[in-house]
Amino acid sequence: MTEMKSPRLILELFLLAVLISLFLTTGTGFSMEPRPARAILIDGFEITAAVSGTPLKDAYKDYFLIGVGLNGSNTQTDTVNSKAMTEIIKYHFNSTTYSNLMKPSYLLDQEGSIANLKAGNPEPAVKFDSVTKGLEFCKENGIKMRGHVLVWHTQTPNWFFQEDYSDFGKYVDRETMLARLESYIRQVLEFTQKEYPGVIYAWDVVNEAVEDTAGHYETKSGYNIRTKFSRIRDNPWYVVVGIDYVEKAFAYARKYAAPEVKLFYNDYNTFQPMKTQAIYKLASHLKEKGLIDGIGMQGYMSLTYPGISGGVNNFLTALAILGELGLEIHVTELSINPKYSDPELLKMQADRYEEVFRVLLEVKTSDLANVTSVTVFGLMDNYLFYPNDRTLTRLFDRRLQPKPAFYSVLKAVEKFEEEKN
Repeated sequence: MTEMKSPRLILELFLLAVLISLFLTTGTGFSMEPRPARAILIDGFEITAAVSGTPLKDAYKDYFLIGVGLNGSNTQTDTVNSKAMTEIIKYHFNSTTYSNLMKPSYLLDQEGSIANLKAGNPEPAVKFDSVTKGLEFCKENGIKMRGHVLVWHTQTPNWFFQEDYSDFGKYVDRETMLARLESYIRQVLEFTQKEYPGVIYAWDVVNEAVEDTAGHYETKSGYNIRTKFSRIRDNPWYVVVGIDYVEKAFAYARKYAAPEVKLFYNDYNTFQPMKTQAIYKLASHLKEKGLIDGIGMQGYMSLTYPGISGGVNNFLTALAILGELGLEIHVTELSINPKYSDPELLKMQADRYEEVFRVLLEVKTSDLANVTSVTVFGLMDNYLFYPNDRTLTRLFDRRLQPKPAFYSVLKAVEKFEEEKN
């Protein structure tokens, strides 16, 4: 004979069942794994939510690498100094990019270059202390890195272009500058490939050489190579070397890069039609010469501009046009700015991130564009090592909690796979 249960016990069992059901069905399909029994506390950050559920890199493993920017303006403010941030990076990302510390202004050594010259060696000196921590972190944890950047008109010191490596010298001649350029690229590639083989899988060889501001680019080549920036400043690469500094940089990079290392041209506002067409022409020329493997499309966006799948200067159209070249496409610096930390604006930011990733999935699977890597250009809002930083473009907030934008990136691939199946 079955024992009768009291009405109160029946009610308690019913409520327990409802609570269990709610727990199991809350969130996206990729986030249904229970959190760890204990909270994960590192350096004062409770990161349990940030390292629970499906990692982003696993959710997108069939489509493209998921990267994150390593921020910092010096070795003390380098992202990899934070154990909390590196734990989240290890959990969610399989690609990184130094947003600052691998640029020529950090690697070029003026005192060493002058000493070389006095010793009869005209080559520039290169140092790697600003990037060693990040390279070691990637090597130890099996994470890849995009090299950023070999040639850029900004954050390359003026003395690099001047006689005697002096702050006040005249510009050197074209042949001297080309020799310096080749030496610099050779030293950087040889060091990273010897000391950290397999870590750097792609290089932004040249950054932002195409311009669309009237009077700031040359008109002979059809590539709109930048002649000026910041309104009045000359592009020293154009002044000293000429229009073909981009091609020369790619030729040197191809000469010294390991066979598996991909070479990219990287630029912003690639969705603006004039710039899209100029980049297409430049990349097509480099492809004909066997010098380029891909195009990096920076992704700095507001909540309304550019259009994503439609509208003004839309992202999808640029992806389709550049995808026609048959080169790899990397989204290299994805940042969507809500301006204010307002719940409604953060919801709009999340919707925008979801739409971007949805478009990337669609072009990838329809062969419109061979997207192989997507990088959000930083991990956390109000960056830990910058006093009073007001950045709000990231997937994790100032306490390293996942934002609505984080969950929307997971939701994009979940919905896409549900519809596909």
